[in-house]
Amino acid sequence: MPTNSQNPETIVLHAGYRSDPTTKAVAVPIYQTTSYQFDSTEHAANLFALKELGNIYTRIMNPTQAAFEERVAALEGGVAALGLASGQAASLFAVQNICHAGDNFVCSTDIYGGTWNLFGNTMKTMGIECRFVDPADPENFRRATDAKTRCYYGETLPNPKLAVFPIGEVAAIGRSMGVPLIMDNTAAPMICRPLQHGAAVSMHSTTKYIGGHGTSIGGIIVDGGNFDWEKHAERFPMLNTPDPSYHGAVWTQAVKPLGPIAYILKARVTLLRDLGAAMSPFNAFMFIQGLETLALRMRQHCANGAAVADFLAKHPKVNKVIYPKHMSGEAKRRADAYLKGGYGGLVGFELKGGRDAGRRFIDKLAMFYHVANIGDARSLAIHPASTTHSQLTPEEQLQTGVTDGYVRLSIGIEHPDDIIADLDQALAAA
Repeated sequence: MPTNSQNPETIVLHAGYRSDPTTKAVAVPIYQTTSYQFDSTEHAANLFALKELGNIYTRIMNPTQAAFEERVAALEGGVAALGLASGQAASLFAVQNICHAGDNFVCSTDIYGGTWNLFGNTMKTMGIECRFVDPADPENFRRATDAKTRCYYGETLPNPKLAVFPIGEVAAIGRSMGVPLIMDNTAAPMICRPLQHGAAVSMHSTTKYIGGHGTSIGGIIVDGGNFDWEKHAERFPMLNTPDPSYHGAVWTQAVKPLGPIAYILKARVTLLRDLGAAMSPFNAFMFIQGLETLALRMRQHCANGAAVADFLAKHPKVNKVIYPKHMSGEAKRRADAYLKGGYGGLVGFELKGGRDAGRRFIDKLAMFYHVANIGDARSLAIHPASTTHSQLTPEEQLQTGVTDGYVRLSIGIEHPDDIIADLDQALAAA
């Protein structure tokens, strides 16, 4: 890294890359290539045997992607990262990297509907059990743990419940039992660094705030390098016993000359190699552009989000505002403990008129976009019960924080007066 700064505003501009060694280009080039020339047969053999690290094939690694991975790893305070084709792929790989058929993991109920469906249904067909628990009581994670539990999973700022996850509390429970915590930090880049609070792994859907412009789909997993996989060898056979897919490599042993990267290296050279959910070089380039303005955008997202929450809290047609700043008790304490610099750009609210009022409100919006995304520079809105969480049962929807009248806003970086004016005129029709 060309700078020793620990400040995230500097890291996202300078970590991992200074200039192209051949052309001296300052912008990270798009290495739009499938393959890479080997220096010799010995060089090729060493790369495939992991005796040295280097580019083999873009399904496994790519220089543009590598620059992006290094910057996000530095931003999150981790040791290495793996870029993937989508946030869903990142959620799957993060767990599947240490879970196989017959294993289980414990997950917060406060998660995005697509992740719930992935964990509760699709992964069930793989023989992996997801045990959902309410994170309001961190001890629920301990109660759900047994000898086959491989990890815990939560969202820092859960979409759409927005009650900040008890990162340190659950991480401490897990470490006392040899269970790592994986945190989805998609909705809180810059304002939270879960690895500093005890999480072992963090991940993002880079489609959201990191990209910031709604142009590219991607995901990333960051290895904190702070969990002793070898100490708990019996819980992690996939990292501590010979892997037949790689000539019997024992990952915790194989990486020792390289540093504490057993988890992320295995994810790259087994899951990514075999399943092929690779991030394209062009998308990696787009995410690098997004990273460069992330600090500025997050400040505006947070400021505008707070202004919108304050406005909605006073509106006569709004029954409830869901935003960390407006929470109380333990939920507010956690928000203040784990979010620094703002409460995020996601705002939820419940209309007194229920589902029909929610639909009328959405249809009346003029400036807001009605899309199934969050984290864009522009403001977005959706009615989760009929869209993003519609695959869930009514009971599951309530567990994730979705009611019939719930509307989720992703507040952009427009002038706050214009954002509030659009909301005000749409509420008149609700």
